[in-house]
Amino acid sequence: MSHSNLLSKIRWRCRRGMLELDTVLDRFLNKHILTLSTIELEKLLILLDAPDPELYDWIVGRNSHDDKEMDALVKMVAQHC
Repeated sequence: MSHSNLLSKIRWRCRRGMLELDTVLDRFLNKHILTLSTIELEKLLILLDAPDPELYDWIVGRNSHDDKEMDALVKMVAQHC
């Protein structure tokens, strides 16, 4: 998938059912979207497959992602809470 297609898909997938997630993801994207590598964007897209409650729990630190690389991405997103 091309970089621009990934960006479009991620922007769309960041529109969540929880206002809290919308806010955090929007802040994260506005600050980092242009600096993320294609691999990081692909991982973010995979991360966005998670249900809202699970994703929210990872971001606020109630739980951690089992995959270390994904958990590092979650922590980068969480800095925008």
